[in-house]
Amino acid sequence: MNFKPVAVEDYWILKPFFAGHPYSLCVYSPASLIAWSYRSFKAYYAVEEGKLFIAGEMEDGDTMGHRVPNRHLILPLAQERLSSPAELHRYAERMGFERYWCVPADYMETLDRSELEALFDLKEQQGYEDYIYLTEDLIHLRGNKYSKKRNLINQFTREYLRKDRVAVEEIHSPDVAECLQFLDIWCEQRDCDADPESDLACEKNAVITTLENMERLEWKGLLIRVDGRVSAFGIGTRLNETTATLNFEKADSEIKGLYQFLDNECAKRLFREFRYVNKESDMNLPHLAESKQSYNPVLRIKSYALTLR
Repeated sequence: MNFKPVAVEDYWILKPFFAGHPYSLCVYSPASLIAWSYRSFKAYYAVEEGKLFIAGEMEDGDTMGHRVPNRHLILPLAQERLSSPAELHRYAERMGFERYWCVPADYMETLDRSELEALFDLKEQQGYEDYIYLTEDLIHLRGNKYSKKRNLINQFTREYLRKDRVAVEEIHSPDVAECLQFLDIWCEQRDCDADPESDLACEKNAVITTLENMERLEWKGLLIRVDGRVSAFGIGTRLNETTATLNFEKADSEIKGLYQFLDNECAKRLFREFRYVNKESDMNLPHLAESKQSYNPVLRIKSYALTLR
């Protein structure tokens, strides 16, 4: 099977295969796959027998400190049904892959566990567990568990919103240059480019690809101007019929309450039609895990690697 590198122009080829899938992990989005395919992680695709196969290749460090390729598939996508464990095993063997990555726990719960374990070794992927929230919780922030969020938003409202210092707008093509300028400032403060293979450097490139192709990849975005300057933006996309993903959130951390205000506005303006919002994983970063937990997820979807026996 001939795999082709995933590119922006392939979006409309890929999109129909993702339309009906039930998976809750953020990787099962064509726009997200395209945005993140760069340098240390590359995505490829092939279509056969009415199914879309996505392969990923990234470089990991071995025990000697060398960079070695790590090749894997994610679950195949088809409009009519999900694949069985026996089919997954057969596909991987035929295509020369030893493993699947990003296999959602909710998919595995639909299977005969004994059949799965007879064909694959299962291992949870630490740092790949996605946080899922009720959209109405993010919109209304009701109850004591959200009191700190409401207080921060109220402080931002008093200092900026009520003084007519704030404008909230959807992101359109004319806004991209300003958003990229803000992204540069945000990344300079965090030294994103110090290691070109770091998570921050890869994310920066994913955000650039996203901003430069907002309309082509059907992203939904919101920006916030404070005193006339872009000081925050959030960008997301549809994941499945019930869930959207808030893929990127960037805000000036010096402006108290801005991150919380941005999050609330994204829920209200971008995701109201969806029951759930996926805010992706914490990448095993303690500060990020604390931040995501503070919004009280209703679900955390684990990710598994399946290796052929």
